[in-house]
Amino acid sequence: MKKFLLLAVVTVLGFTNVNAQEIKFGAKGGLNFASISGNNSKGSDMVTSFNFGVLSEIPLSEKFSFQPELMYSGQGYSFNENPIALSYLNIPLMGKYYVAKGLSIEAGPQIGFLFSAKNDKTDVKDSFKTFDFGVNFGLGYKLNNGLNFGARYNLGLTDINNVDNSSSKYKNGVFQISVGYFFF
Repeated sequence: MKKFLLLAVVTVLGFTNVNAQEIKFGAKGGLNFASISGNNSKGSDMVTSFNFGVLSEIPLSEKFSFQPELMYSGQGYSFNENPIALSYLNIPLMGKYYVAKGLSIEAGPQIGFLFSAKNDKTDVKDSFKTFDFGVNFGLGYKLNNGLNFGARYNLGLTDINNVDNSSSKYKNGVFQISVGYFFF
């Protein structure tokens, strides 16, 4: 265990040689294709919504970067043509590995905070837990001019159902495509 901790400290210290001028800040937005999975989710359908927010890319080496984000994400599902709209503030913490110039594979955890939940215009927020945790997997492509493109899947790991005396367990699943721009 001590060797593992020492290795972790040395690794982190090795990545602290980041030039502040290399850190990039930007914004992005795109489409969400959201659904739920779980033991009683049969018959639920995907809904389409949008995402937008801000991000930063912090180079750790020539091939690795850390990309924290702060994103609004419209999620949810439809059941019997009755859409449930879930709005989240998500914080993805993405690790990026550049496999070729501009092309990266991405993965990392995500925490989400539920802003609202609506069934038509009815507030159903009490039926859902206010915290969500998941993991993201995706691809990205960044041009030299700052324009970037991404495709990502968020696999929800926590049960979002908050209905009393219900044995149903639901997890978010969101496929996202986005376009962004790094300003500096």
